Amino acid sequence: MTSRLSVIAIDAINPRVVADFWCAVLGWQVVEEDDGIISIGPPDGTSPAIDVIAVPEGKTVKNRLHFDLRADGVTTSEELERLLALGARRKDVGRRPDVSWVVLGDPEGNEFCLLSRSVQDLARE
Repeated sequence: MTSRLSVIAIDAINPRVVADFWCAVLGWQVVEEDDGIISIGPPDGTSPAIDVIAVPEGKTVKNRLHFDLRADGVTTSEELERLLALGARRKDVGRRPDVSWVVLGDPEGNEFCLLSRSVQDLARE
């Protein structure tokens, strides 16, 4: 037997804003809300889910773990524009200028990356 990834936890000062952002980014929905924790997941109920947990302190350093996203059904540049319109912000984490991905932050600054090739580009390889 092995373990299975069930839930990813994100700390947030304002869990509603962060949960709503990730629901919009991923096309997910709120599946449960209880005592400072908002759980979001795919509409089909598959896992993993994300728990956005209320904490009193803000983010202070670069994440040690982050999400890597790929555009799905649109170009990477179209997806970048969509993410920025949803509230993502470009982040400078000291990456080399020749890398092919874009580093972004969610509304509370948690880093994530948009990779250069879309899901469809990978399928054609």
